[in-house]
Amino acid sequence: MKVHDIASLLFAGLAIWVIGTIYYGLRGPAVLETTSLRYWANFILSPVLSAVICIAILRLLGLPSSAWASATLLLALPGMFGEAVLLSNFSTFMPRLQIASAGRYGAFLFAAYALVLSIAEVVTLRAVR
Repeated sequence: MKVHDIASLLFAGLAIWVIGTIYYGLRGPAVLETTSLRYWANFILSPVLSAVICIAILRLLGLPSSAWASATLLLALPGMFGEAVLLSNFSTFMPRLQIASAGRYGAFLFAAYALVLSIAEVVTLRAVR
């Protein structure tokens, strides 16, 4: 992977995190503090959408499948660090959400990161065989 690719992945990861944080900051109550059906539908859709976006970025950059695991980690790291800060100061950064929603928000994040990183790992493992 070239230095340009690394920088692009880190920047894209930061941009995705900022956009997602703003979205959940504004729309969080409608997603996290709602009916069970609506919450679980969003819980399933959010990680899938995250995976689609990440795969599109990897393909747009033309990265080989053998590099997807490390590339996806570079995409995820800015958000993971950002979320650690956000979740530890949840009421400051997400004032529209009840503090009790932090767990639901965290669950969304873990599901999204787990799905994206798992897909990338499987693709990489198949590519290096």
